[in-house]
Formats: sequence, C-alpha cells, structure tokens
Amino acid sequence: MSDTAADDGASDARANGREANGNEAFLLKHAAPGRIGLCTGDEWISKLIRKAQAPLTADGHRSLWSHAFLFGEKRSDGHWWVIESDLDLRSRQMRLGVQENRLSRYRDAEAFPNVAVLDFGLTPEQTQRVMTAALDLLSGLHHYSLSELVGTMFAMHSRRLRQRDNLLAKEGALYCSAMVQHCYAAAGIDLLPGVTGKNVSPHDIATSPLPHTAHRLIRDLGVSRLRRVAGRTKALLNTPVDELLTTPVDELF
Repeated sequence: MSDTAADDGASDARANGREANGNEAFLLKHAAPGRIGLCTGDEWISKLIRKAQAPLTADGHRSLWSHAFLFGEKRSDGHWWVIESDLDLRSRQMRLGVQENRLSRYRDAEAFPNVAVLDFGLTPEQTQRVMTAALDLLSGLHHYSLSELVGTMFAMHSRRLRQRDNLLAKEGALYCSAMVQHCYAAAGIDLLPGVTGKNVSPHDIATSPLPHTAHRLIRDLGVSRLRRVAGRTKALLNTPVDELLTTPVDELF
C-alpha cells in the first residue's frame, strides 16, 4: 500500500495565508487520537531546523517541516489537545520538553505556513499504546534536548551514523520527532526502519515509507530567493532566442 498525499485546498491556502485562523478548519477536519501532526514555524529555530534537513530532501532544498507532534483527544472544554516535545519561545515563560497544548496554537497560518496530519491507520489497540506512551512521557516531565537535536543534524550527513545511537543522546530527554517515534515504537511501529529513534527528524516522518495518508497544507515551499533567481536564470539561458524576442518582459522575470 502506497502513501496517499492530499494537499487540501493548497492553492486556496496560499491566497489566504494571512488569516489568523487559516489552519483551524483543516486541522479540525483531520484530527484524531494518535495521528501525527507536522508543521513549520516562522521563528529562527524553525528555519534553522528546516535548512539542516536539506541533506534528507530529494532536491537538496530545505525541508517543508520543522516540528512534529501527536494528536491527543477532544476534551470537555471543547478543544482538541496535542502532546509534543517543544522549545516554546512564544510565551513569556519559556517551556522546554514534553508538554500538552491546545491544537488551536497552530491555527495561525502566518505563524505556521505549512501544516500536515498523517494517518498511519492505527488500530484502537495501537492508538491506546501510543497515547499511553505519550502520557507517560508527559507525567515524567521529559525535557527537550537541544544536544540530541544537534546530534541528529550531524548524523544527517551519514547513513552509517543514522543507524547508530544518537551521539549526543541523553536520558530523560527527547526532541519533537524523537518523541513521536518513541510513542509509535510502543505500538511496535518504526516510522523510518533502519534509523534509530533519536535520529528521526520531522522530514523523516513526513517521508516515512510505511503506508499512510498525508493531509497537507503547503504555503512555504522552502526554496530560497537565491535558488529561485538561479532557477529563473537557468530557464532564460535555455530558452531559444526567437522565443525570448516574442515573450513580454514581465513574463521573463
């Protein structure tokens, strides 16, 4: 069974990318316990993580994703909640590690231009195991590991290192995608076979070879301005002269 990617309203999303709640309807539509959420943010660390994953992408560009989380459940307050290991710099009091937040934190399309929901078709028993593992981490106050994240980035350049334990692994620490893999491992699922849990990145989860359905909203393709200019220049150089002479200037650039 192959992966199914559904870019729900991707073209419309680009047009409405400035809406403060532009992601909300999409996330609520696909929310379910145990599903995996992916996103990219507008903060410097998000941009750094995206760029660091370039060795893993097919085109060598930065990844579409910088963060992964687990969908929890809809509570009596009427809100869906997520469990994640995050470096939360948005609040006045910085929070590090496994934490529970309302899904609504990801509704702002400007702050989170790319969002996705991955459905691996978990059975009720698998969902229970995944959620139990996540709640165990939450109760254990596992912290976010910047050092492990650096170790993962270092290993991205070597297939051999990715198959070994994270060089900077710490007990009681997990960064976002490693936390997701840890919880799925409790249900007997390796999202990227052959890569150890603490070397799994958000991009790895997005491109998992396991059968799943991916629902995505993509507004930021991750191509730098320099690459865009280089691409346009290359296209111009490969265009026949007679075609250039008949093409309006505004269409050339």
